[in-house]
Amino acid sequence: MAHVIIENIEKTYANGFKAIHGVNVEIDEGELLVLVGPSGCGKSTLLRMVAGLEETTSGKILIAGREVTDLEPAERDIAMVFQNYALYPHMNVFDNMAYGLKIRKLPPSEIEARVKKASEILELTDEQLTRKPRQLSGGQRQRVAMGRAIVREPSVFLFDEPLSNLDAKLRVQMRLEIKKLQERLGITSIYVTHDQVEAMTLGHRLMVLNDGIVEQLGTPIELYNKPASVFVAGFIGSPSMNFINAAFSEDGISIHISGGETYKLQNTRYSDYAGKTVKFGVRPEHMMADDDNAEFHMEITMIEHLGADTLVHGHFGFDKTNLTVRVDGTYMLSAGEKMPLKVAEDHFHFFDYETDKRILPDS
Repeated sequence: MAHVIIENIEKTYANGFKAIHGVNVEIDEGELLVLVGPSGCGKSTLLRMVAGLEETTSGKILIAGREVTDLEPAERDIAMVFQNYALYPHMNVFDNMAYGLKIRKLPPSEIEARVKKASEILELTDEQLTRKPRQLSGGQRQRVAMGRAIVREPSVFLFDEPLSNLDAKLRVQMRLEIKKLQERLGITSIYVTHDQVEAMTLGHRLMVLNDGIVEQLGTPIELYNKPASVFVAGFIGSPSMNFINAAFSEDGISIHISGGETYKLQNTRYSDYAGKTVKFGVRPEHMMADDDNAEFHMEITMIEHLGADTLVHGHFGFDKTNLTVRVDGTYMLSAGEKMPLKVAEDHFHFFDYETDKRILPDS
């Protein structure tokens, strides 16, 4: 296991495009850090810089106390699992897993022992070890790619969207296998994905990137409960958080929603923001259908039945603000009907209207 430090790392390309803006993070021994964000946000670039596949413009990378910023990939004691598996098609599974060890000229007995141990961990049979990659399913090929990383016994695992080529069911299965594998081996890991569900379920901590800038770093539950910005609030959570333009009253004891409603607030901490225009956020699962205590009504435009849950989409108010509400799967309403809604103040989020940064609640 190794402690990894990424210190003020920047990446600027020859054309002047700045892909990474001063990223700082310390990754503890045995931790799995997930880099998450939309396509083009810089997460794979940052991972490739740690791997040595991309040069850094400035900053330092340390692995186990040793600076590796300018070292070749083979000198960094890392192992990488790629999106496209990167297996040799002319070699069988055993030779694919053993290839890196043979290059390092390890004794044949040790190579065999390491491959056998890794294949047992990944539940690859002796018969599968004799097959060529084309004879395997996508999930089996991904296991081989992980096996090739395991046999190297590295200080750090690097995963670059390893599940994106798999179908939905297999992704869930392999996600659980990667989580169990990382916990069992205890190897410090950095994992890149654009899938926020994957990020939430796998990571000890998440780093949310947006245009090469770190929007927030924290545990999954911290990012869910206290998103630092509108970007994080909209990216973490499925479906995305609802955002409504709003303004605090001049006395700070109520909030005026863009749809025309006014809520009297129970929490006095909002008084410092009297008269301030804000972006009001609330998650779909924190809006409740309530016939008896409805605070406003949403006109339903579309319903998605997911089994245990139902997603209800609609709009409210004179400006037809769009909303999504998650309700129990037994809830029965149709498009065109009015849905009575109540919102729990405990789950309110407020963001500065100009900067999009979180202002409340701050604790």
